Amino acid sequence: MRNSLAWLDKISLPILVVATALLGLAPFTPEPHVWQKLTMLAAGNLHKPIDIFDLFLHGTPWVLLALKLVRLRLVSSPKAG
Repeated sequence: MRNSLAWLDKISLPILVVATALLGLAPFTPEPHVWQKLTMLAAGNLHKPIDIFDLFLHGTPWVLLALKLVRLRLVSSPKAG
């Protein structure tokens, strides 16, 4: 698993933060697109392919940022042993 996420180490944290802020939250009004799609998913209304694509598109930066933060935390934490 360590090598399967090695590509994530090549992406800088500031780039992921900017991508999450811009693409992950766009459009900003009336509500962030990712929030609208998550609400639709929770309500069971996420059926159209364009809505599924939108959730994937706007959710990807959030997932990558979360993976990066977890990976940084695991790498920087002292080894138990």
